[in-house]
Amino acid sequence: MATYKEKVGTSVVNYAGDYPGAVDGELWYDSTNKDFKYQYLNVSSAGSWATGGSLNTGRSDLASTVAASPTSALIAGGGTPGAETEKYNGSTWTEVSDLNTGRFSLRGAGDSNTAALAFGGYGLPPTGNVVTAATELWNGASWTEVSDLTTARQALAPAGTSTSALASGGATNTATVANTEQWNGASWTEVSDLNTARSGATGFGLVNTAAIAQGSNAIPTGSLTELWNGTSWTEVADINTPRRTQSGAGVYTSGLVFGGETPGAASVGNTETWNGSAWTETTDLNTAVRSAGSSGTTNSTGTASPSALCIGGLNSPGSNITTTQEWTGAGAPVGAWSTANAMNNARFNLAGTGSTTAALATGGLTPGGSRVKAETWNGTSWSNITDMGQGRYGGASAGTTTAGLAFGGEPPGGGGSPRAFTETWNGSAWTEVGDLNVGREAIHGAGTQPAAIAAGGAPTPADTELWNGVSWTEVADMNSGRHSGTMAGATNTAALYMGGTPGGVQLTESWNGTGWTEVGDLNTGRTSLSGSGTYTSAVASGGSPSSTDTATETWNGTNWTTEGNLNTGRELAGAAGSDNSASVYFGGRDSSGPAHALTEEFTKPSFTVKTITD
Repeated sequence: MATYKEKVGTSVVNYAGDYPGAVDGELWYDSTNKDFKYQYLNVSSAGSWATGGSLNTGRSDLASTVAASPTSALIAGGGTPGAETEKYNGSTWTEVSDLNTGRFSLRGAGDSNTAALAFGGYGLPPTGNVVTAATELWNGASWTEVSDLTTARQALAPAGTSTSALASGGATNTATVANTEQWNGASWTEVSDLNTARSGATGFGLVNTAAIAQGSNAIPTGSLTELWNGTSWTEVADINTPRRTQSGAGVYTSGLVFGGETPGAASVGNTETWNGSAWTETTDLNTAVRSAGSSGTTNSTGTASPSALCIGGLNSPGSNITTTQEWTGAGAPVGAWSTANAMNNARFNLAGTGSTTAALATGGLTPGGSRVKAETWNGTSWSNITDMGQGRYGGASAGTTTAGLAFGGEPPGGGGSPRAFTETWNGSAWTEVGDLNVGREAIHGAGTQPAAIAAGGAPTPADTELWNGVSWTEVADMNSGRHSGTMAGATNTAALYMGGTPGGVQLTESWNGTGWTEVGDLNTGRTSLSGSGTYTSAVASGGSPSSTDTATETWNGTNWTTEGNLNTGRELAGAAGSDNSASVYFGGRDSSGPAHALTEEFTKPSFTVKTITD
């Protein structure tokens, strides 16, 4: 009989306590507690949507490469109508050559941004919205007109690639039809009709012999789903939430449908996954949309990489938007929070800087009324250090536990002008140095003691200043002035500002040393949150309103990913950390107002340790 080592490749390790070197599923003996244990990776129990790169032109009712991966998508037409074409590389949309015939309510097929097909739709005025049979082929550089659809129509269900596509249903100038046509790379051929004539259905699939059509512009047929086997259509399980103008992506055995409009309602965020036989409701879109583009190859499980895109569309007020939303299925590794030793002084509206093993906490409102308290964290516990020279709350900080900087904030007792004071910390004492040019509270900062950045705050929410170790210099304003957001950044030439403003926003802006650029939005809009890390690798946690006070997201330089929630929801806390794999979150208050001394530590990836019991 084989031994444990022969089967698994390792011996059963004898370790006092939880074994930090254990791999996923490895057994060890805890000699302290006299138990056998193993650990497993924490993964998401449901899929999630994250914000990707923004389109250059907001639009809806467009053609998209439904069979392409999220790192190689293409869209064309849509909107007013238009002819604009854009390609996606997984982070940025780039404008490329226009369609020959601008139109909307067209559809597309394709498996990459170098090979795509656009067909059908409404033609341009002045002749009116005339349905077209026009088909165009994309070769990676330009569009070429090729053989038309046999039946001109718009709002049809697409599937497949540029050499093997399917066009089903839709509406002519006079009627809704059930027609289905197959594309073989050169021409269209009529094949078996849908069982139910309809327009506005979504479709997906990798080839013209295996596809799905779901939904309709006419409720109740918005619940209908049909599968194509290369010869005929078969009705299968209905979707859970009937709707129209929804979008879909994936393959006919592993896909998802998202967004749309329910009867008498605005755009919705409903998302459902398909496993080849049934639909399951799952996590809603972050931004509810209808008539959006789509791309993707699966509904994905067990991976941290996005597998589908929701592109543009109409929001609830009915405006064309530029938002791209990226889907990652269940089973992706997630970070988790664990409770650590509490601070010595409960407080909120404080500032934090440093790393997870060497953090500095400054100022804040304490139950006793002091605003001068400062503490350092060594990765295990907090220690009181010399009081600051100027009491403040709602201020900012930068640097380390031996070379720190504190600036701005509200003076003790509130009222009066916000602080412009700046102090440096050398590991043993505080020293007053050059003031900010404009005193502000609810301000945030990042960087080092000799190279820091201060941004946002009240009363001048767009102001940005840079610190050179001696004085502050005003530089380019933020694009969207706000306060009560948070920042991350290792220097004053590369920083990130996210969230903020009463009510909470999703906006994120990146600083390159000379100007601000809007980048991928937070998934959850909020204010009074806390952040740590760099402009390419950050963590954002907590905030308000109370419905978002446990939310945690990580930034990879392109988009935000939802992680495991804080154990105790809070706002106006401090945070520290060097990247998006770890953070420490301390202090703050909950919605009822009491100050907290709580400390929590974030790690990604994270594991759960299980004990084998009798």
